[in-house]
Amino acid sequence: MSTLNPTSPVEVQPDRDLMIVDANIPYGMFDLRELWRYRELIWIFAVRDIKVRYRQTVVGIAWTVLQPLAQMIAFNGLIQILKNDSTDGDMRKVRIFGSLLLYQLFAGILAASTLCLVDNRQMVTKVYFPRVILPLSACLRPLLDFGIGLVALAVMMLWYRAPVSASIVLSPAIVLLTVVSGIGMGLWLSALNAHYRDFGYIVPFLLQLGMIASPVLYPSSLVPERWRWIYYANPMSTLLDGFRWSLFDSDLPIVWYGMTLSLISLSLLLVSGAWYFRRVECFLADNI
Repeated sequence: MSTLNPTSPVEVQPDRDLMIVDANIPYGMFDLRELWRYRELIWIFAVRDIKVRYRQTVVGIAWTVLQPLAQMIAFNGLIQILKNDSTDGDMRKVRIFGSLLLYQLFAGILAASTLCLVDNRQMVTKVYFPRVILPLSACLRPLLDFGIGLVALAVMMLWYRAPVSASIVLSPAIVLLTVVSGIGMGLWLSALNAHYRDFGYIVPFLLQLGMIASPVLYPSSLVPERWRWIYYANPMSTLLDGFRWSLFDSDLPIVWYGMTLSLISLSLLLVSGAWYFRRVECFLADNI
């Protein structure tokens, strides 16, 4: 009989008839080789979630465009009433719609990640697989929604003749950082919600507040200078401003210290989220 490798949670015996799952997983980062072996599960879970969400719907996947479109119309009308100014209205609509798409990508990853372990608790308690696959697969459906929204955004930019510059090539990097930020926070929230179901109710409320606290409807330049070092601790502050800049070549109201703070905050979220999820993963099957 082979000996158990203390650095791996799973050992498959040579005859492949026995699998030993060790609960004493050392804290740290995930085993990337194990994740690669189970990579097909990410796609399987994502396809299942997409089918469940849009099953028996009349409008179907068009909801991914109708929701930000309705919000854009409402927010643009509100801003126009408050400012009593209709100038630059067309470009404001495009900017708001683009910002809503990026924020909803982030919010969608968080919402799906928070519930992924609880919604799949029957599988988590009976079958072994790397649990981090669940929050990772949760980001694929919001990415699909975001891709469909980008098509609508491109049509809107053509309709309103919005200028396009070479900086648009940087937009995929900003989208990638948004996904990483969502995954980092999603690891925290999924693990916390597995033990404290309150987070399933708190997160939607926090996401609504986050839309106000993030520059979705306004640039970061409107925030008083003395508070910006706190404001930039929210990674979405830099990412939203950067996304608008990359698409519309507008002025980028971000100083270097703000970008640095946002990147540090994003990195801490990812590393600490991975550490905490890894810690909780040892006891999920017993405590979820």
